[in-house]
Amino acid sequence: MVRTQRISLIDAIRGFSLFGILLANLLIFQYGIFGKDEIAFFNLSSMDMLGYHATHLLIEGSFMPIFAFVFGYSLVLMTNKLEDRGLPVKRYLFRRFLMLIAFGYLHSYYLWEGDILLSYGLIGLFLLFFVKRKAKTIFIWFVILFGLLLLMNIPWGSEEEYALYSDTTINHYLEETLTIYQTGTYQEIQHHRNNEDPLEIGEIEALLILLLTPVVFLPIFLLGIYAGKKEWLHQTEKNKNKYKQVFFWLIPIGLLLKLIPYFSETIALSDVGGNILAIGYIFLFAYLYTVCQKSVIVYAFEQVGKLSLTNYILQTVICTFIFYGYGIGLFARLGVWFAIFLGVAIYILQVFCSKWYMDRFTQGPLERLMKLVVYLSFKSKPNPKTKTKDVAV
Repeated sequence: MVRTQRISLIDAIRGFSLFGILLANLLIFQYGIFGKDEIAFFNLSSMDMLGYHATHLLIEGSFMPIFAFVFGYSLVLMTNKLEDRGLPVKRYLFRRFLMLIAFGYLHSYYLWEGDILLSYGLIGLFLLFFVKRKAKTIFIWFVILFGLLLLMNIPWGSEEEYALYSDTTINHYLEETLTIYQTGTYQEIQHHRNNEDPLEIGEIEALLILLLTPVVFLPIFLLGIYAGKKEWLHQTEKNKNKYKQVFFWLIPIGLLLKLIPYFSETIALSDVGGNILAIGYIFLFAYLYTVCQKSVIVYAFEQVGKLSLTNYILQTVICTFIFYGYGIGLFARLGVWFAIFLGVAIYILQVFCSKWYMDRFTQGPLERLMKLVVYLSFKSKPNPKTKTKDVAV
Protein backbone atom coordinates (compact mmCIF):
# COMPACT_ATOMS: atom_id res chain seq x y z
CA MET A 1 0.00 0.00 0.00
CA VAL A 2 1.09 3.58 -0.64
CA ARG A 3 1.02 5.89 2.35
CA THR A 4 0.21 9.42 1.22
CA GLN A 5 0.66 12.41 3.47
CA ARG A 6 -0.63 15.85 2.57
CA ILE A 7 1.79 18.75 2.84
CA SER A 8 -0.08 20.84 5.36
CA LEU A 9 1.70 24.05 4.36
CA ILE A 10 0.21 23.76 0.86
CA ASP A 11 -3.28 23.38 2.34
CA ALA A 12 -2.69 26.34 4.65
CA ILE A 13 -1.47 28.61 1.83
CA ARG A 14 -4.43 27.54 -0.30
CA GLY A 15 -6.78 28.42 2.58
CA PHE A 16 -4.97 31.73 3.09
CA SER A 17 -5.39 32.58 -0.60
CA LEU A 18 -9.12 31.81 -0.41
CA PHE A 19 -9.45 34.36 2.40
CA GLY A 20 -7.84 37.09 0.29
CA ILE A 21 -9.80 36.04 -2.80
CA LEU A 22 -13.05 36.37 -0.83
CA LEU A 23 -12.15 39.90 0.35
CA ALA A 24 -11.19 40.94 -3.19
CA ASN A 25 -14.26 39.31 -4.74
CA LEU A 26 -16.55 41.19 -2.36
CA LEU A 27 -15.89 44.27 -4.50
CA ILE A 28 -17.31 42.34 -7.48
CA PHE A 29 -20.18 40.85 -5.49
CA GLN A 30 -21.18 44.32 -4.30
CA TYR A 31 -20.36 46.52 -7.31
CA GLY A 32 -20.15 44.14 -10.29
CA ILE A 33 -17.30 42.98 -12.51
CA PHE A 34 -17.12 46.36 -14.27
CA GLY A 35 -18.39 48.51 -11.41
CA LYS A 36 -15.51 47.68 -9.08
CA ASP A 37 -13.15 49.44 -11.51
CA GLU A 38 -15.54 52.42 -11.90
CA ILE A 39 -16.03 52.93 -8.19
CA ALA A 40 -16.60 56.71 -8.53
CA PHE A 41 -20.03 55.90 -9.96
CA PHE A 42 -21.21 54.69 -6.54
CA ASN A 43 -20.28 57.88 -4.59
CA LEU A 44 -18.63 56.09 -1.67
CA SER A 45 -17.80 57.86 1.59
CA SER A 46 -14.20 58.84 2.27
CA MET A 47 -13.86 55.94 4.74
CA ASP A 48 -15.16 53.45 2.19
CA MET A 49 -12.80 54.87 -0.44
CA LEU A 50 -9.95 54.27 2.02
CA GLY A 51 -11.10 50.67 2.40
CA TYR A 52 -11.41 50.35 -1.38
CA HIS A 53 -7.87 51.56 -2.00
CA ALA A 54 -6.49 49.39 0.81
CA THR A 55 -8.18 46.35 -0.72
CA HIS A 56 -6.92 47.29 -4.17
CA LEU A 57 -3.36 47.75 -2.93
CA LEU A 58 -2.96 44.91 -0.44
CA ILE A 59 -5.33 42.23 -1.70
CA GLU A 60 -6.78 42.59 -5.21
CA GLY A 61 -4.54 41.04 -7.85
CA SER A 62 -2.24 39.48 -5.25
CA PHE A 63 -4.21 36.55 -3.82
CA MET A 64 -5.40 35.03 -7.08
CA PRO A 65 -1.73 34.58 -8.08
CA ILE A 66 -1.13 32.78 -4.76
CA PHE A 67 -3.86 30.32 -5.71
CA ALA A 68 -2.29 29.95 -9.17
CA PHE A 69 1.15 29.32 -7.66
CA VAL A 70 -0.25 26.59 -5.41
CA PHE A 71 -2.12 25.17 -8.42
CA GLY A 72 1.20 24.78 -10.24
CA TYR A 73 2.97 23.41 -7.17
CA SER A 74 0.24 20.84 -6.56
CA LEU A 75 0.38 19.85 -10.21
CA VAL A 76 3.94 18.63 -9.67
CA LEU A 77 2.93 16.68 -6.57
CA MET A 78 0.04 15.04 -8.39
CA THR A 79 2.32 14.20 -11.32
CA ASN A 80 4.80 12.56 -8.93
CA LYS A 81 2.02 10.55 -7.33
CA LEU A 82 0.69 9.30 -10.65
CA GLU A 83 4.18 8.40 -11.87
CA ASP A 84 4.88 6.47 -8.65
CA ARG A 85 1.81 4.37 -9.38
CA GLY A 86 2.71 3.85 -13.01
CA LEU A 87 -0.33 5.74 -14.29
CA PRO A 88 -0.55 7.92 -17.44
CA VAL A 89 0.00 11.41 -16.09
CA LYS A 90 -1.38 13.53 -18.93
CA ARG A 91 -4.54 11.45 -19.27
CA TYR A 92 -5.42 11.90 -15.60
CA LEU A 93 -4.50 15.59 -15.59
CA PHE A 94 -6.49 16.15 -18.79
CA ARG A 95 -9.62 14.79 -17.10
CA ARG A 96 -8.92 16.97 -14.07
CA PHE A 97 -8.70 20.10 -16.20
CA LEU A 98 -11.85 19.18 -18.10
CA MET A 99 -13.66 18.96 -14.77
CA LEU A 100 -12.35 22.40 -13.80
CA ILE A 101 -13.63 23.76 -17.11
CA ALA A 102 -17.03 22.17 -16.48
CA PHE A 103 -17.21 23.52 -12.91
CA GLY A 104 -16.10 26.94 -14.15
CA TYR A 105 -18.68 27.08 -16.94
CA LEU A 106 -21.53 26.10 -14.61
CA HIS A 107 -20.28 28.53 -11.95
CA SER A 108 -20.02 31.48 -14.34
CA TYR A 109 -23.21 30.78 -16.29
CA TYR A 110 -25.57 30.01 -13.42
CA LEU A 111 -24.09 31.91 -10.46
CA TRP A 112 -21.50 34.63 -10.95
CA GLU A 113 -19.35 36.46 -13.50
CA GLY A 114 -16.13 36.47 -11.45
CA ASP A 115 -15.28 32.77 -11.91
CA ILE A 116 -11.63 31.65 -12.09
CA LEU A 117 -12.13 27.88 -12.48
CA LEU A 118 -12.81 28.03 -16.22
CA SER A 119 -9.61 30.00 -16.83
CA TYR A 120 -7.61 27.67 -14.59
CA GLY A 121 -8.92 24.63 -16.44
CA LEU A 122 -8.03 26.11 -19.84
CA ILE A 123 -4.58 27.16 -18.64
CA GLY A 124 -4.17 23.68 -17.15
CA LEU A 125 -4.56 22.19 -20.63
CA PHE A 126 -1.69 24.39 -21.76
CA LEU A 127 0.37 23.37 -18.71
CA LEU A 128 0.26 19.75 -19.91
CA PHE A 129 3.15 20.74 -22.19
CA PHE A 130 5.25 21.67 -19.13
CA VAL A 131 4.54 19.11 -16.40
CA LYS A 132 7.29 16.74 -17.53
CA ARG A 133 9.81 19.36 -18.58
CA LYS A 134 13.00 19.98 -16.65
CA ALA A 135 12.97 22.69 -14.01
CA LYS A 136 15.47 24.75 -16.01
CA THR A 137 13.21 24.74 -19.07
CA ILE A 138 10.21 25.84 -17.01
CA PHE A 139 12.21 28.65 -15.41
CA ILE A 140 13.32 29.93 -18.82
CA TRP A 141 9.70 30.04 -20.00
CA PHE A 142 8.73 31.80 -16.76
CA VAL A 143 11.35 34.50 -17.39
CA ILE A 144 10.23 34.96 -21.02
CA LEU A 145 6.54 35.23 -20.16
CA PHE A 146 7.15 37.45 -17.14
CA GLY A 147 9.18 39.74 -19.39
CA LEU A 148 6.25 39.89 -21.83
CA LEU A 149 3.93 40.71 -18.92
CA LEU A 150 6.25 43.54 -17.96
CA LEU A 151 6.13 44.92 -21.52
CA MET A 152 2.34 44.62 -21.58
CA ASN A 153 2.15 46.82 -18.47
CA ILE A 154 4.00 49.66 -20.19
CA PRO A 155 1.54 52.01 -21.98
CA TRP A 156 2.43 52.58 -25.63
CA GLY A 157 -0.22 55.21 -26.27
CA SER A 158 -2.76 57.46 -24.58
CA GLU A 159 -5.30 56.13 -22.12
CA GLU A 160 -8.11 56.92 -24.58
CA GLU A 161 -6.59 54.59 -27.18
CA TYR A 162 -6.86 51.64 -24.79
CA ALA A 163 -10.32 52.44 -23.42
CA LEU A 164 -12.68 49.48 -23.60
CA TYR A 165 -15.80 51.63 -23.29
CA SER A 166 -16.95 55.24 -23.25
CA ASP A 167 -18.14 57.10 -20.14
CA THR A 168 -21.67 57.21 -21.52
CA THR A 169 -21.77 53.48 -22.17
CA ILE A 170 -20.36 52.43 -18.81
CA ASN A 171 -22.63 54.79 -16.88
CA HIS A 172 -25.71 53.46 -18.66
CA TYR A 173 -24.55 49.88 -18.06
CA LEU A 174 -23.91 50.50 -14.35
CA GLU A 175 -27.29 52.17 -13.86
CA GLU A 176 -28.98 49.16 -15.43
CA THR A 177 -26.85 46.74 -13.41
CA LEU A 178 -27.62 48.58 -10.16
CA THR A 179 -31.37 48.28 -10.68
CA ILE A 180 -31.37 44.66 -11.86
CA TYR A 181 -28.92 43.34 -9.23
CA GLN A 182 -30.70 45.08 -6.35
CA THR A 183 -34.26 44.13 -7.25
CA GLY A 184 -34.17 41.60 -10.07
CA THR A 185 -35.16 37.95 -10.03
CA TYR A 186 -32.64 35.15 -10.53
CA GLN A 187 -33.59 34.89 -14.22
CA GLU A 188 -33.27 38.65 -14.80
CA ILE A 189 -29.86 38.80 -13.12
CA GLN A 190 -28.63 35.73 -14.99
CA HIS A 191 -29.79 37.17 -18.33
CA HIS A 192 -28.09 40.50 -17.62
CA ARG A 193 -24.86 38.81 -16.52
CA ASN A 194 -24.64 36.54 -19.55
CA ASN A 195 -25.88 38.89 -22.27
CA GLU A 196 -25.02 42.50 -21.38
CA ASP A 197 -21.67 44.28 -21.12
CA PRO A 198 -20.36 47.82 -21.78
CA LEU A 199 -17.42 46.80 -23.99
CA GLU A 200 -16.92 48.70 -27.23
CA ILE A 201 -14.26 46.62 -28.96
CA GLY A 202 -14.09 44.98 -32.35
CA GLU A 203 -13.37 41.37 -33.25
CA ILE A 204 -9.64 42.02 -33.73
CA GLU A 205 -9.28 43.65 -30.31
CA ALA A 206 -11.25 40.83 -28.69
CA LEU A 207 -9.03 38.24 -30.38
CA LEU A 208 -5.90 40.09 -29.26
CA ILE A 209 -7.11 40.18 -25.64
CA LEU A 210 -7.89 36.45 -25.84
CA LEU A 211 -4.41 35.66 -27.17
CA LEU A 212 -2.63 37.81 -24.57
CA THR A 213 -4.60 36.51 -21.59
CA PRO A 214 -2.31 33.47 -21.05
CA VAL A 215 0.69 35.81 -20.86
CA VAL A 216 -0.89 37.52 -17.83
CA PHE A 217 -1.59 34.30 -15.90
CA LEU A 218 0.96 31.74 -17.09
CA PRO A 219 4.12 33.08 -15.38
CA ILE A 220 2.82 32.49 -11.86
CA PHE A 221 1.55 29.00 -12.77
CA LEU A 222 4.96 28.14 -14.22
CA LEU A 223 6.74 29.52 -11.17
CA GLY A 224 4.56 27.24 -9.04
CA ILE A 225 5.57 24.24 -11.17
CA TYR A 226 9.23 25.26 -10.92
CA ALA A 227 8.92 25.66 -7.15
CA GLY A 228 7.28 22.24 -6.91
CA LYS A 229 10.11 20.61 -8.82
CA LYS A 230 12.63 22.35 -6.58
CA GLU A 231 10.57 21.51 -3.46
CA TRP A 232 10.63 25.05 -2.10
CA LEU A 233 7.85 24.33 0.40
CA HIS A 234 8.87 20.83 1.49
CA GLN A 235 11.64 21.44 4.03
CA THR A 236 10.31 24.47 5.84
CA GLU A 237 12.73 24.53 8.78
CA LYS A 238 15.73 24.22 6.50
CA ASN A 239 14.47 27.04 4.25
CA LYS A 240 13.22 29.36 7.00
CA ASN A 241 15.94 31.97 6.58
CA LYS A 242 15.53 31.93 2.79
CA TYR A 243 11.81 32.57 3.20
CA LYS A 244 12.61 35.56 5.41
CA GLN A 245 15.08 37.05 2.95
CA VAL A 246 12.72 36.68 0.00
CA PHE A 247 9.58 38.19 1.58
CA PHE A 248 11.67 41.00 3.12
CA TRP A 249 12.46 42.23 -0.39
CA LEU A 250 9.49 41.16 -2.49
CA ILE A 251 6.65 42.58 -0.38
CA PRO A 252 7.97 46.20 -0.45
CA ILE A 253 8.81 45.91 -4.17
CA GLY A 254 5.36 44.53 -4.97
CA LEU A 255 3.61 47.26 -2.99
CA LEU A 256 5.74 49.96 -4.62
CA LEU A 257 4.88 48.71 -8.12
CA LYS A 258 1.18 48.60 -7.25
CA LEU A 259 1.41 52.15 -5.89
CA ILE A 260 2.99 53.62 -9.04
CA PRO A 261 -0.31 53.97 -10.99
CA TYR A 262 -1.61 56.21 -8.19
CA PHE A 263 1.13 58.74 -9.01
CA SER A 264 1.83 58.20 -12.71
CA GLU A 265 -0.54 57.73 -15.64
CA THR A 266 2.32 56.73 -17.95
CA ILE A 267 3.57 53.75 -15.93
CA ALA A 268 1.18 50.95 -15.00
CA LEU A 269 2.82 47.97 -13.34
CA SER A 270 -0.07 46.70 -11.22
CA ASP A 271 -0.10 43.19 -12.73
CA VAL A 272 3.64 42.79 -12.26
CA GLY A 273 3.45 44.24 -8.75
CA GLY A 274 0.53 41.98 -7.89
CA ASN A 275 2.50 38.86 -8.86
CA ILE A 276 5.61 39.98 -6.98
CA LEU A 277 3.55 40.83 -3.90
CA ALA A 278 1.87 37.41 -4.13
CA ILE A 279 5.25 35.64 -4.05
CA GLY A 280 6.24 37.81 -1.10
CA TYR A 281 3.04 36.82 0.72
CA ILE A 282 3.72 33.13 0.02
CA PHE A 283 7.18 33.28 1.55
CA LEU A 284 5.94 35.38 4.46
CA PHE A 285 3.28 32.77 5.15
CA ALA A 286 5.83 29.95 4.80
CA TYR A 287 8.11 31.71 7.28
CA LEU A 288 5.31 32.28 9.79
CA TYR A 289 4.30 28.65 9.31
CA THR A 290 7.73 27.52 10.51
CA VAL A 291 7.54 29.86 13.50
CA CYS A 292 3.99 29.10 14.62
CA GLN A 293 3.07 25.85 12.87
CA LYS A 294 0.72 24.78 15.67
CA SER A 295 -1.10 28.11 15.75
CA VAL A 296 -4.88 27.96 15.67
CA ILE A 297 -4.85 30.47 12.79
CA VAL A 298 -2.61 28.25 10.65
CA TYR A 299 -4.84 25.30 11.52
CA ALA A 300 -7.91 27.30 10.45
CA PHE A 301 -6.38 28.10 7.06
CA GLU A 302 -5.52 24.40 6.63
CA GLN A 303 -9.11 23.31 7.19
CA VAL A 304 -10.47 25.69 4.57
CA GLY A 305 -7.64 24.81 2.15
CA LYS A 306 -8.47 21.10 2.27
CA LEU A 307 -11.92 21.93 0.87
CA SER A 308 -10.78 24.73 -1.42
CA LEU A 309 -13.02 23.91 -4.40
CA THR A 310 -16.14 23.42 -2.29
CA ASN A 311 -15.42 26.52 -0.19
CA TYR A 312 -14.76 28.66 -3.26
CA ILE A 313 -18.16 27.79 -4.74
CA LEU A 314 -19.85 28.22 -1.35
CA GLN A 315 -18.47 31.76 -1.12
CA THR A 316 -20.31 32.55 -4.34
CA VAL A 317 -23.56 30.96 -3.14
CA ILE A 318 -23.48 32.88 0.14
CA CYS A 319 -22.42 36.25 -1.28
CA THR A 320 -24.77 36.26 -4.27
CA PHE A 321 -27.66 35.53 -1.90
CA ILE A 322 -26.60 38.43 0.32
CA PHE A 323 -26.07 40.97 -2.45
CA TYR A 324 -28.44 40.01 -5.29
CA GLY A 325 -32.12 40.79 -5.63
CA TYR A 326 -33.28 37.16 -5.37
CA GLY A 327 -31.77 37.14 -1.87
CA ILE A 328 -31.31 40.02 0.57
CA GLY A 329 -30.49 42.54 -2.19
CA LEU A 330 -27.61 44.49 -0.61
CA PHE A 331 -25.88 45.17 -3.92
CA ALA A 332 -24.04 48.55 -3.63
CA ARG A 333 -25.78 49.20 -0.29
CA LEU A 334 -23.45 47.73 2.34
CA GLY A 335 -20.25 49.72 1.84
CA VAL A 336 -16.66 48.51 1.57
CA TRP A 337 -15.80 48.23 5.28
CA PHE A 338 -18.98 46.42 6.25
CA ALA A 339 -18.37 44.06 3.33
CA ILE A 340 -14.86 43.37 4.64
CA PHE A 341 -16.26 42.55 8.10
CA LEU A 342 -18.87 40.38 6.41
CA GLY A 343 -16.11 38.59 4.51
CA VAL A 344 -14.22 37.87 7.73
CA ALA A 345 -17.42 36.49 9.30
CA ILE A 346 -18.13 34.28 6.27
CA TYR A 347 -14.60 32.93 6.32
CA ILE A 348 -14.75 32.15 10.05
CA LEU A 349 -17.99 30.28 9.39
CA GLN A 350 -16.23 28.33 6.65
CA VAL A 351 -13.43 27.44 9.07
CA PHE A 352 -15.84 25.88 11.56
CA CYS A 353 -17.87 24.14 8.85
CA SER A 354 -14.71 22.79 7.21
CA LYS A 355 -13.44 21.48 10.56
CA TRP A 356 -16.78 19.81 11.26
CA TYR A 357 -16.87 18.27 7.80
CA MET A 358 -13.27 17.01 7.79
CA ASP A 359 -13.83 15.35 11.19
CA ARG A 360 -16.44 13.17 9.49
CA PHE A 361 -15.29 12.82 5.87
CA THR A 362 -11.97 12.60 4.04
CA GLN A 363 -12.88 14.79 1.05
CA GLY A 364 -15.18 17.67 0.26
CA PRO A 365 -18.23 16.94 -1.93
CA LEU A 366 -16.88 18.72 -5.01
CA GLU A 367 -13.36 17.42 -4.37
CA ARG A 368 -14.74 13.89 -4.28
CA LEU A 369 -16.71 14.41 -7.49
CA MET A 370 -13.56 15.75 -9.13
CA LYS A 371 -11.53 12.69 -8.16
CA LEU A 372 -14.27 10.29 -9.14
CA VAL A 373 -14.04 11.62 -12.69
CA VAL A 374 -10.23 11.93 -12.70
CA TYR A 375 -9.63 8.37 -11.48
CA LEU A 376 -12.84 6.85 -12.93
CA SER A 377 -13.27 5.01 -9.64
CA PHE A 378 -15.71 5.28 -6.74
CA LYS A 379 -12.67 4.99 -4.47
CA SER A 380 -11.61 8.32 -6.04
CA LYS A 381 -7.99 7.18 -6.14
CA PRO A 382 -5.85 5.06 -8.45
CA ASN A 383 -4.56 1.62 -7.60
CA PRO A 384 -1.46 2.02 -5.41
CA LYS A 385 1.98 0.42 -5.68
CA THR A 386 4.64 0.59 -3.00
CA LYS A 387 6.13 4.10 -2.71
CA THR A 388 5.60 6.88 -0.21
CA LYS A 389 5.20 10.43 -1.47
CA ASP A 390 4.08 13.69 0.14
CA VAL A 391 1.10 15.02 -1.77
CA ALA A 392 -1.34 17.89 -1.65
CA VAL A 393 -3.65 17.99 -4.65
